[in-house]
Amino acid sequence: MRLLLLLSALAFAAPAAAQEVPITYGVFMRKLMEVQALDAELLSRDSATATLQRWCDAHGPGGETKIVARRILGANKEPGKVERRSLGVFARTPVAYRRVQLLCGDKVLSEADNWYVPARLTPAMNSTLAQTQTPFGVAVRRLNFRRRTLSSDVLLLKNLNLERPGVPHEVLRHRAVLSTPNGRPFSLVVETYTDQLLVTPP
Repeated sequence: MRLLLLLSALAFAAPAAAQEVPITYGVFMRKLMEVQALDAELLSRDSATATLQRWCDAHGPGGETKIVARRILGANKEPGKVERRSLGVFARTPVAYRRVQLLCGDKVLSEADNWYVPARLTPAMNSTLAQTQTPFGVAVRRLNFRRRTLSSDVLLLKNLNLERPGVPHEVLRHRAVLSTPNGRPFSLVVETYTDQLLVTPP
C-alpha cells in the first residue's frame, strides 16, 4: 500500500508542485530496480565485501581502488541473547564487536555492525581486525566461509517521505551469519547499504 501511495504521488504530482518533488516516477523506479538488483546479488554470494568491490571497480574512482573499512571508534554493542543464539555461543563466551563504514574512495557504501567470536578465528585474523582497516570478509577469507542471510529489508521503501518523495540515505539492510564450511558460525553482521550505491542520475 505504501508503495502504491508513493507511486501515485510521483505519477500525479501537479506541475506547480514539481520543485517540491526531488525525484520523478521514472527515476524512482530505476533506483528501486538498482536496490533490488543489489539485494539479489548479495543474497547470491557469500561475501558482501566482494560485491561492494565489484561495484567499486565499475563505478569508483579507478586506479584499483580497494574497499576500506573505516572503524567507528567508541562504538560498542554488547551481544544480547539473540546475537549469542545466532553465533551459537554461551553467555560467558567472549564476543568481539566491530562497527565500520565501508568506503570506495570517499563514498560510504555501507555501515556494518559485526559481532564475532575471536576464538573461532586465527590470531592473525584477530590482529588484522583490531589494528587495520581491512574489511571483515577480506580478513577472514581463508576460512572459506559461507553466508546465510537472516533478513533483508528494502529501506528505500520503508524510509520514504510521502509528502516530499526522495531517496533516503539508507536503502537496504541485511542481517546475516557467516559460518565455516562445516556449519560453525563465527560472525553475525548487520549491514546497512546507502544511496551512494545508486548510480541512476537524479
